Amino acid sequence: MLQNTGKLAGCTLFITGASRGIGKAIALKAARDGANIVIAAKTAEPHPKLPGTIYTAAQEVEAAGGKALPCVVDIRDEQQVGEAVQKAVERFGGIDILVNNASAISLTGTLETPIKKVDLMLGINLRGTYLTSKLVIPHLLKSSRPHILNLSPPLNLNPVWFKNHTAYTMAKYGMSMCVLGMAEEFRGQIAVNALWPRTAIQTAAMDMLGGDGVSKQCRTADIMADAAYAVLSRPKDYTGHFLVDEDILKEHGVQDFEQYAVQPGHPLLPDFFLDDAPEVLVKQMEQHGKYHWVTPTFKPPPPSSAAAPTSEPIETTFGAIRGVINEDVVKSTQGVYRFDLSGLPVGVALTC
Repeated sequence: MLQNTGKLAGCTLFITGASRGIGKAIALKAARDGANIVIAAKTAEPHPKLPGTIYTAAQEVEAAGGKALPCVVDIRDEQQVGEAVQKAVERFGGIDILVNNASAISLTGTLETPIKKVDLMLGINLRGTYLTSKLVIPHLLKSSRPHILNLSPPLNLNPVWFKNHTAYTMAKYGMSMCVLGMAEEFRGQIAVNALWPRTAIQTAAMDMLGGDGVSKQCRTADIMADAAYAVLSRPKDYTGHFLVDEDILKEHGVQDFEQYAVQPGHPLLPDFFLDDAPEVLVKQMEQHGKYHWVTPTFKPPPPSSAAAPTSEPIETTFGAIRGVINEDVVKSTQGVYRFDLSGLPVGVALTC
């Protein structure tokens, strides 16, 4: 784990969606420095399926050494956001850091996505991030160490990340476009960066999306909290970067990433948008459980008649391979594939 250095002591962080998951993990990491945390989230009453409320998160923040201000906020509501910002300024004297963490997801195609869900994703991911930033920025401009950190991916225009969940990608990339624009707009005044995980992260939302057993293929939210801490400890001229948790921690000397695994040694699911061989998502999910949230983006086409199984083991194996390594995979990974086959009949040797 990345050690706390005290650099965030006395800083005030306004974190959206901080009642659970990655947002809460970032809050607790900063609280260990003695930071002030504004927990801006919707959950005031216990949810039947999701753990935690803004009040239980506040208790954890204060137990970790920080000061907490829980605020009921739907970031689509300008009045609620404005009131929470004002309360934060009145309570702590200002705001130093904004973490835009709140997000909505629906991994569905154009015809399968109700407009209500499109509005939800665009309203939270894009508009909510923009609105919260707009209302917090006047206070960040008064801070000596101002920073905006959006939990959003690099702007990867590979069509594989659009074709089966266009609405979600549009909404999530909206958060990233806020980074691209605001980093340049406020260069020299406010640091604006994005952070994204290399692998899937265990959260209550992931458990709901992935089903039983998905957590063992994830890392804990601690890796994102450590990476966020490293980024937020940088000066304001460190801006305009699209960062990956694992990469930023390597720069800070972290070498052991098994410590972040929910189940050390188990294969991990790569996250979206990074082009780290998207077919691995399907392969690992098929090996370790059937998860209904896997979209056709990663599902290989059915084998053609040319690749139909035969009685020969080598032909059968390569027939299956042809069904997985399709044109989209080759384009996205730019990979050269080598296959080492074992268990061949006596007297048969194969070199690929």
